[in-house]
Amino acid sequence: MKEEHETQEKWTSGKYAGYVEWMEDTIRIHKKYGLTRQFFMNVINSIEYHKGVREVFAELRKRGIRTALVSGGFKANADRAQVDLKIDHSFAACEYFFDDKGHIAHWNFLPSDYEGKVDFMTLIMRQHGLLPEECAFVGDGKNDVFLAKEVGVSIAFNGAEELQRVSTHSINQESGKEDFREVLKYLV
Repeated sequence: MKEEHETQEKWTSGKYAGYVEWMEDTIRIHKKYGLTRQFFMNVINSIEYHKGVREVFAELRKRGIRTALVSGGFKANADRAQVDLKIDHSFAACEYFFDDKGHIAHWNFLPSDYEGKVDFMTLIMRQHGLLPEECAFVGDGKNDVFLAKEVGVSIAFNGAEELQRVSTHSINQESGKEDFREVLKYLV
């Protein structure tokens, strides 16, 4: 959608006061075009995981490794992944609440993008008595740079250039032929 693309450009060029202002603009657009719960959930449920994602999380569980998802996206998408992949902890930036007719009634923001990702990871580490060097991270966006710098092992998976520069490892695979199992060689 053109308007959402414009807000993303505005965000990346620093024209918003902060992340919440950008998210409020996104919600305004979604409300303007009458986003419904049904359409929203159809989109969320249509998102496919990369090949190997399920196997990686199964292997991490088998090894007793705690997992967390910290997303700058929608909570509904993070919730789906948390259930499907049996992820221990999940935080996401925006949660929608819909009214009886299925329209956006309200929303909740959690600042879980850029520096906010570090805040949530710090909370998880504290709750489990972990040091940063005992933690690993896999991400793909430039909004992951701050978190990648704060853990012992960071993996850029088909990551933005900014993320690859600060990550301890980078995996670059051809679009459409990604296999997430590649991360396992860096996680043990």
